[in-house]
Amino acid sequence: MLWIKAFHLISVICWFAGIFYLPRLFVYHADAKDEISNTRFKTMERRLYYGIMVPSAVATVGFGVWLMTFNLSYYRAAAWLHVKLALVFLVLVYHLYCGHCVKRFKRDANTHSSTYYRIMNEVPTLLLVAIVILAVVKPF
Repeated sequence: MLWIKAFHLISVICWFAGIFYLPRLFVYHADAKDEISNTRFKTMERRLYYGIMVPSAVATVGFGVWLMTFNLSYYRAAAWLHVKLALVFLVLVYHLYCGHCVKRFKRDANTHSSTYYRIMNEVPTLLLVAIVILAVVKPF
C-alpha cells in the first residue's frame, strides 16, 4: 500500500507541476506577437498537456482509486474524503479547460488576455491547499 501511496503522490506532484506551468505558458503565448514564438508556445503547450499532464492525471486518479479500495468501508463514511474528491473533480474540470485552451491556441483562436491567464493560474493553488489540508488533517 505504501508503494501505491508513493506513486499516487508522485503523480499528483507531476500533474500539478503541469497545472501550474501551463497557464504560465498561456500568459506568455497570449502576449507573443511573432510567428516563431507562437509556434514554440504551441509545441510547449501540446507536449506539456499531452505528454505530462494527461498521463499524470490518469495515474493520480488511478492510484487514488486503488488506495481507496484498501479500506472502502472507512472511506465511504469519511466526510473529509467526499469534500476532497469534490475538489479533485474541480481540478479535473480545470485540467480539461486547460486542454480546451491548448486547442484554442493551436487554432490561433485565443480570445483571452495574458491578465486572464494570470488570474486563471491562481485557481489550482487554492484547490491544492484545500486538498492537502483535507488529506493530511482530516478535519471532519
